[in-house]
Amino acid sequence: MPNSPTPAILYLVGTPIGNLEDITFRAVRILQTVDLIAAEDTRHTGKLLQHFEIATPQVSYHEHNRQQRTEALLTRLSEGEAIALVTDAGMPGISDPGYELVKACVEAGVQVVPIPGVTAATTALAAGLPSSRFVFEGFLPTKNKDRQTRLDALKSETRTLILYESPHRLRQTLKDLAAGLGEYRQIVLARELTKLHEVFWRGKIGDAITHYTREEEPKGEFTLVIAGAEQTETLNLSETELKAELQQLLEQGMTRSQASRQLAQFSSLSRRQIYQLTIKEEG
Repeated sequence: MPNSPTPAILYLVGTPIGNLEDITFRAVRILQTVDLIAAEDTRHTGKLLQHFEIATPQVSYHEHNRQQRTEALLTRLSEGEAIALVTDAGMPGISDPGYELVKACVEAGVQVVPIPGVTAATTALAAGLPSSRFVFEGFLPTKNKDRQTRLDALKSETRTLILYESPHRLRQTLKDLAAGLGEYRQIVLARELTKLHEVFWRGKIGDAITHYTREEEPKGEFTLVIAGAEQTETLNLSETELKAELQQLLEQGMTRSQASRQLAQFSSLSRRQIYQLTIKEEG
């Protein structure tokens, strides 16, 4: 194993998501010996470097300066320097800055070498739900229309879903998940991963809403792992047949929302589209 990195390579270095002991020997060696570290937050990364006595100079590379910084980094790489890209936690490019620089390097013929590290998504995934097949969605769209469209697309996804969410949006996201996927879906909410006060909450989406509304204030960044949809046969009902099914459910005492949610599980139409039928029928 060489003592120093090969020049003219961009290293994507995974850093701890909480516990500093999760960094690899290889990651420390690369950070010690590259010419430059491009960091999402130089102050945050500075604490990591200080802990491991790494004196390599840093430059910022984040969401707001990535366009102008990419060109400067490419120039240094073309001159033969070795550069390590790091984010505040986890692997660069996974719901963090990095993809644009990687793409530019690939297009310019600069070698890109990932240095594996821990990620919140796979760490939380291993904590209780099926992990043989999964989909990583990152953060849901913040705009309501885009978010509903995304949830409509995910409602029939049978693979385990992984989402990231901030504490101040968690309650609304849980409500949206209940409306879009159903309140009885199993979910694991993980926060403070690998840290001293690591927490895993397990249960149904509906119960999670109750817990984080009445019992616990959301704190810290969350990773949500949600069970996929059960394999069910989709019924290709005509609009007339759907209306008849809706009418029957409404006569049984269900609300429009409840009836729409139930039929959406067995139809190619979304809950929202079926709900519109109830309004159209009444009109």
